Amino acid sequence: MDKLKFEFIVKPGEDPKTNVICITSITDTEKNVFLMPEKLQPVKLHDAVIKTQTFQKVKATLQRRHEKRQVWISATAELRDTYMDQDGNMQFQGYLLEEITSKTQQQIFTNETSTETLTRILENFAELKKESKQFNLKQISEMFVIEKFTKKTSSVTQWMIIFEAECTRIGIDVDIQKIQVLRLFLDDSCQDWYNSMLIKYTINSEWGIWKKSFCETYVNKGWTPIRYAILFKYRQGSLLEYALKKERLLLEVNKLIDRPTLIDLIVTGLPNFIADEIDRNKLRETEDLFSIIRGLEHLMNKRTVEKKGIDSDYKIKEKNFRARPCKICEKEKKGIRYHSESVCWFKNRDNDCSKKESIRNVNNSELEISLNEIDPKN
Repeated sequence: MDKLKFEFIVKPGEDPKTNVICITSITDTEKNVFLMPEKLQPVKLHDAVIKTQTFQKVKATLQRRHEKRQVWISATAELRDTYMDQDGNMQFQGYLLEEITSKTQQQIFTNETSTETLTRILENFAELKKESKQFNLKQISEMFVIEKFTKKTSSVTQWMIIFEAECTRIGIDVDIQKIQVLRLFLDDSCQDWYNSMLIKYTINSEWGIWKKSFCETYVNKGWTPIRYAILFKYRQGSLLEYALKKERLLLEVNKLIDRPTLIDLIVTGLPNFIADEIDRNKLRETEDLFSIIRGLEHLMNKRTVEKKGIDSDYKIKEKNFRARPCKICEKEKKGIRYHSESVCWFKNRDNDCSKKESIRNVNNSELEISLNEIDPKN
């Protein structure tokens, strides 16, 4: 007996999640097949086989459950002593192996095939059921890190890149699943587009068709988003909130913008007295700018307090001024009236009257002089 044929099969171990390589039968050169009992099948019990080069190839080949290989191994002295007794009977660890006939072999092969096929079908069904159970739209929407798309979104292309990246991160790679999930992140104003696509292409169409239509429908070819992002300036509130919002606006219209330009555009939107406090040479990333801006919040708060103090003093003075009665109205005996003397109607009337009297007197004097100079004889 120069060699023996061993049949290796990958079976589930004691832990269903682990796999174990087993020896199920041994065949000699005369095609006699001997079955290995189930309790003696794990290959870890067969030291003589594990030491051979052939087994190392088998171990590298069998990676998945239920895979099998039948290989010949040279019958060395150690191998013969392990699997044959002195009388030539096939045995292992004192257990005589059962020889099977052609009819029995065919029956066992059929049963094993049927069992193996049924096991694979059940495993595939379990995996499909697990995938179906995991694909819960509500749970998936909570896992996504992306805002809903609205008509106010600056760049539809940038939004779509983030959406597809999130699908890849969560494990959504089927077209129909991407189409289903897309609906969850569309604003109410975009639902008409989605419903129209369902009518035209159905939910079973390719994701590329939906993506192309979506980007072409909502692409903004004008300059309004870019103009708004670049010219966006600080008005009121927190300096840090302004800086973060402007960074987001600029990145939405141009993700590839370089860091120095991004920092410059953010700083130019700040008040001049705040921007002058920032050392440009110390800025390498936007995080450096944000850290400095947080330290300058007190300057903005101080300026706001001072402005409120000035406005308050002005209002107090104005209130006190209006609390005094108009002296012109009191002099003219028109009653007690509260208004500024500079806009008093009676003051303006007196000025007009004095001007008219002055003009009238001047004119009369000039006329009298002229009449006196005239010769009465003429």
